[in-house]
Amino acid sequence: MEETSYTEENYLKAIFKLFERQEKSVSTNSIAAEMTTSAASVSDMLKKLKEKGLIHYEKYRGVTLTDSGNAIATRLIRRHRLWEVFLVEKLDFSWDEIHEIAEELEHINSSKLTDSLDTFLGFPKFDPHGDPIPDKDGKFTTRKQVLLSETKEKKGIIVGVNEHSTAFLQQLDRLKLVLGTPVEILEKFEYDGSIQIKINNEITQTISGKMAQNIFIKC
Repeated sequence: MEETSYTEENYLKAIFKLFERQEKSVSTNSIAAEMTTSAASVSDMLKKLKEKGLIHYEKYRGVTLTDSGNAIATRLIRRHRLWEVFLVEKLDFSWDEIHEIAEELEHINSSKLTDSLDTFLGFPKFDPHGDPIPDKDGKFTTRKQVLLSETKEKKGIIVGVNEHSTAFLQQLDRLKLVLGTPVEILEKFEYDGSIQIKINNEITQTISGKMAQNIFIKC
């Protein structure tokens, strides 16, 4: 297979992640937003990826990955998330510091290194943000989780986040809303979607609807 550039790999990963968020159709605009670039630049790249047999793409009909494109994206995501685990667990980075570093490390294309890293870390199933890590066969571990904003239950444990921005993760740290934290939903406010919760059975806090839409809990 023809080699892919870092930029091409990043596009494939972006498309994969949009589907991972359960978007029904990946459009040029949604890819542009994910990649923080223009729709025109995306269209040019999609044509290249289609020529290489890495995506299915027809204008105005959305984008899907071919088997080859999906395999490349899955390997990238595996390496990225394993490196994030390594940075947090072995080098004491905080979860808001690791994304950009892992973005660089994920392009080291060595199966031996990746498999050795996986073994060294004890075959983790989820990264520090709660995202599943595919195994060497490309299989993801699944679990039942729901956004805090959508749950019908009264209690749960934080298991993941839907946003990885530094500002968001630092805000979660300040509120002590990290992975593994038990929360109890006390009241939901219809006006703005904000939610009053009890954290660790101790602290009562009202969080915004936007924040609640980006926190996954397991009930």
